[in-house]
Amino acid sequence: MGPLEIILIVVVIALVFGASKLPQLGKGLGQGIKEFKRETGKTDTETTVVTPITDVSSRQIDPVTGAPMPTERERESAGNRR
Repeated sequence: MGPLEIILIVVVIALVFGASKLPQLGKGLGQGIKEFKRETGKTDTETTVVTPITDVSSRQIDPVTGAPMPTERERESAGNRR
């Protein structure tokens, strides 16, 4: 954004709100930005505790279908049915 665009925006704001309201608008905007930065800064200092998953099923999942892979016994019994 160039200086000409910034000047144009300031002129439009002055026409809409009036020159006497500009300091109040600037103060409110500054306080809003300060509050926003303070609140977003809080999330950076918070820590998240991650609990590792230890209970894992012994069955493997077929990556293609998402279904559990058959055990050796299930494969043998399926082969006998054919």
